[in-house]
Amino acid sequence: MDTRMLGKDGPMVSVICFGAWPIGGGLGSVPEAQCIAAVHAALEVGMTFIDTAEGYQTSESVLGKALAGRRHQAFLATKLTGSDHSFKHMNNALDNSLRTLGTDYIDLYQLHSPQPQWPIEDTMAGLMRLRELGKIRYIGVSNFSPEQTSEAMSFGPIHSSQPRYNMLWRDSEADVLPFCLANGIGVIPHSVLCKGMLTGNHRPGHQFAPDDERTRFNFFQGEYFQHIYDVVQGLTQWAQDHGRDMVQLAIAWTLANPAVTSAIVGAKSARQVRQNARAADWRLTASDLRELDEIQAGFRLVWVKD
Repeated sequence: MDTRMLGKDGPMVSVICFGAWPIGGGLGSVPEAQCIAAVHAALEVGMTFIDTAEGYQTSESVLGKALAGRRHQAFLATKLTGSDHSFKHMNNALDNSLRTLGTDYIDLYQLHSPQPQWPIEDTMAGLMRLRELGKIRYIGVSNFSPEQTSEAMSFGPIHSSQPRYNMLWRDSEADVLPFCLANGIGVIPHSVLCKGMLTGNHRPGHQFAPDDERTRFNFFQGEYFQHIYDVVQGLTQWAQDHGRDMVQLAIAWTLANPAVTSAIVGAKSARQVRQNARAADWRLTASDLRELDEIQAGFRLVWVKD
């Protein structure tokens, strides 16, 4: 699988990142053996960049089992999820992640969300200290605005930013992506498949399991679901006309943005991993992107979580 540099002076990482939210149970429970097989499949196809978080339910513990004896094959990213950004809490949270993941260092440690109640100068000082101790190698942010990222950068290096970005949700095109491109920060978007909406697999009226977070999203409900599904069907037909599927189109479209380093794509099985991986070599042209915009006809998702 192709690789790209994470940030202006960071490591080379696979252009598709294995998103580990689904194997933690966030989209419904998954048998552990199936989760481990999915991680192993990712490594085998060259999807060696893996993203998780301490708040991803059982994700870190499953990854720890899957990476036993294979840690050296992965570029492993996790996140500080809680609202406490004191150094004491950060250090304890990181130690818990290290223990659960079965490793003594994290390649990319990210702030899961901004916490303005903690001075970013102090938070960055804590992260720099963790790096000096050898517990983390690179620092990233998730769900940060350009202003928040710029402030963090004044106190230490930021190698990556993780915004929500996909064909239906493009808010970050106006600010986050241009800022990161101009400042040499690697963009690793999450929700590339729009929680599965961009797979085309879920039809209006679909009932998700009670433990699946999608029961709380407005775009999987009622007439709005139907309207979005109709848009996705048009995109799906375009993908099929080009010998591909909707999943691969959603990934390739994200990777076509010059600001994007790696697309974070979740998977629950080895089959899904291999399907995702086939998008890595699809290069959409400027003409392709214009055609897709015409099909989408300006539609943008309004994302509300109950």
